[in-house]
Amino acid sequence: MTTWQKARTARDARIDAGAKVAKGKIVETGDVTRLLEAVIRPGDRVCLEGDNQKQADLLSAALLAVDISKVNNLHMVQSGVVLPEHLDLFDRGVAKKLDYAYSGPQSARIATMLFGGKIELGAIHTYLELFARYFIDLTPHVALIAAVSADRDGNLYTGPNTEDTPTVVEATSFKDGIVIAQVNEIVDKLPRVDIPGDRVHFVVKSDKPFFVEPLFTRDPAAITEGQILTAMMAIKGIYAPYGVRRLNHGIGFSTAAIELLLPTFGEKLGLRGKIASQFALNPHPALIPAIESGWVEQIHSFGSEVGMDDYIRARSDVYFTGPDGSLRSNRAFCQVAGLYACDMFIGSTLQIDLKGNSSTITTSRIAGFGGAPNMGSDPRGRRHPSEPWLQAGREADPDSTPALRRGRKLVVQIGETFGEKNVPLFVEKLDAIALAEKLKLDLAPVMIYGDDITHIITEEGIANLLLCRDAREREQAIRGVAGYTDVGRGRDKQFVQSLRERGVIRRPEDLGIDPLDADRSLLAARSIKDLVRWSGGLYAPPSKFRNW
Repeated sequence: MTTWQKARTARDARIDAGAKVAKGKIVETGDVTRLLEAVIRPGDRVCLEGDNQKQADLLSAALLAVDISKVNNLHMVQSGVVLPEHLDLFDRGVAKKLDYAYSGPQSARIATMLFGGKIELGAIHTYLELFARYFIDLTPHVALIAAVSADRDGNLYTGPNTEDTPTVVEATSFKDGIVIAQVNEIVDKLPRVDIPGDRVHFVVKSDKPFFVEPLFTRDPAAITEGQILTAMMAIKGIYAPYGVRRLNHGIGFSTAAIELLLPTFGEKLGLRGKIASQFALNPHPALIPAIESGWVEQIHSFGSEVGMDDYIRARSDVYFTGPDGSLRSNRAFCQVAGLYACDMFIGSTLQIDLKGNSSTITTSRIAGFGGAPNMGSDPRGRRHPSEPWLQAGREADPDSTPALRRGRKLVVQIGETFGEKNVPLFVEKLDAIALAEKLKLDLAPVMIYGDDITHIITEEGIANLLLCRDAREREQAIRGVAGYTDVGRGRDKQFVQSLRERGVIRRPEDLGIDPLDADRSLLAARSIKDLVRWSGGLYAPPSKFRNW
């Protein structure tokens, strides 16, 4: 006779084992490692939160301290490998295999461990891709999550940094897994219920608030004149002619410069109300002047940002907030918004090859992808029109039947031809290819594929790849904005000039921009303190960004 309750029976056994170290659902801080030893089995898939910003750091430390004769060979399925403990798990033998999306702070160490055979790599995913697999073939047996507060029934309030929590809990709890939450406090009444208690099995109060990284804060004082120039070209050469209103900005100083030029350079061009009004975006402090100047109508966020809570609460017309006034972020929903509802993604990268393939991975650093491939891809399932989308489609495919012609999402890579330590942005061959060869990967970790990229912006100009009609035109368009890199010096000057005459390449002067005008005086805010002033004192930047 077939038994259909095996997973549920196994879950109940785990709960019974965990209950021996709990009082109801509440577990004392000192008993957390014992709890994990009771509910986790060798070889389990474990999701350790592990987000872009929010970290279940108490649970990370507790997992690292388990008896490896009881808990070992775990398969970690988590968005972010961010804390040192996340990799210490593999050094100790607690974990063996890893599927993840982002590893920014640990990018150098994870490269060393992968090359050294310390980690068995499943795959490097985009966020949405990993979330999707939670519901198909990477469903966690145990989820270790973080929230702001809980009541004694296990109902959770996640606060502004909801991030991945609802997705992780949904996949785990409804497929007979165990959900364990660390919280900053246990209260009688929550400001709002973000995760119902019947999906949470154990709760532990941490002795300190969970770690949150201010990942999206960029000090305007560090923005260079080169970045201001590329931002001016982006606004006048792409935002304006396409009329882009719905968009996502990547992390970086180049896009921070764009945000700070909207109330000055953008205002001078008469573009308020015509561009950059609806965002899928974390609460970037650099966007405060544009919000205060009436540019921004609405922002939905992946996560929050340290110091922005009071400002968000006071600007509920712009942000998605709950009855308590705090932000309601959701990475999965916001990734979907960025994929399907936005007409443009613009962000930076570390390497671009001659076909336009883009990667943030080098032979010494494996940072992962995060959400960039979702934001920076042309969604084949899109069916609603918008003028920027239709215009890009016309440029890419001018001869097809209009009613059957696909539009195109604008996917823009922006950067200076030489980056930190004078490393060239443009290369003949991506380091991601060398990495794939060394690790014998079936698929090289390319962040954004060249056939998705529509424009490249450097201080030399804009290359509109939509207007390229063959591989040679595409290669020469890329070489034409690659400056004095080896790739740029390999251009066919006459061919590049012909592309410029067709408008495939546009130099600053073609856009009516004098590079000498790219001055820091154009920035609406030139320091963190200026951003505080713009916010009316509501923005409270982290101490590391304060120099007054």
